[in-house]
Amino acid sequence: MALLQVNYMSKSLFRIVPLNVILPVDKFDADNNKYLSKEDTRYKTLYLLHGLLGNYTDWVSQTRIQKWAEEKNLAVVMPSGDNSFYFRSRTPWNDYETFIGEELLEITRKMFPLSSKREDTFIAGLSMGGYGALRNGIVYSDNFSHVVGLSSAIHIFDDTSEDANLGLFDNLEEASKTNLNPLVAAREMFESGRSIPRFYMSCGTQDDLMKTNTDFRDYLRANGAEVTWDEEDAGHDWDFWDSQIKKVLEWLPL
Repeated sequence: MALLQVNYMSKSLFRIVPLNVILPVDKFDADNNKYLSKEDTRYKTLYLLHGLLGNYTDWVSQTRIQKWAEEKNLAVVMPSGDNSFYFRSRTPWNDYETFIGEELLEITRKMFPLSSKREDTFIAGLSMGGYGALRNGIVYSDNFSHVVGLSSAIHIFDDTSEDANLGLFDNLEEASKTNLNPLVAAREMFESGRSIPRFYMSCGTQDDLMKTNTDFRDYLRANGAEVTWDEEDAGHDWDFWDSQIKKVLEWLPL
């Protein structure tokens, strides 16, 4: 297993962006002093998003994702999303939606031996990244077969007052009527006949985001989506997310 740092010029963000990539490598045969190569291997891939105030190093530094990915022979791509909530900002050169939903898949598949099949492509995130994974996994449901939201910050549309805006939207009330709202995005997916991914959602019982996550879980299930739910006696913290990402890898079709 290799841990790589990548810096490349993003056409969606119009700047150099960093990624961490966990990549399976060929096994080394010590007796014969050579690598056991599988040239036709294309790895299943998890695109893993960090939360607010974080960056592309969070998952590796705060959890055991590298160890568990190695055991599962899984590639993991961890981009930096700044504090963007992973959608297309009204400001120029901040199209995180296209970056996450399309560009990142395209560029990493050119760089590394990753599968291009939808059934081998997954997206997950925590908190702000949970919002980004759920919302983009739904908007780009033809690209992702499995979508994971951990302690997802989808509560931002529960309160459309100006104080809740976070500076992300010109008008939060109007934004809540668009597919920036995961409920609207999900409704559009169900009505369009697009592919519906499988979902894994979780939240700590001590987390203030518990209700908004269970409400969204119930909405997805009521409309026919397959949702695996898990909860623990936990808050909004890395101990919970470390525990959960192991469960996520056990849930994914690896």
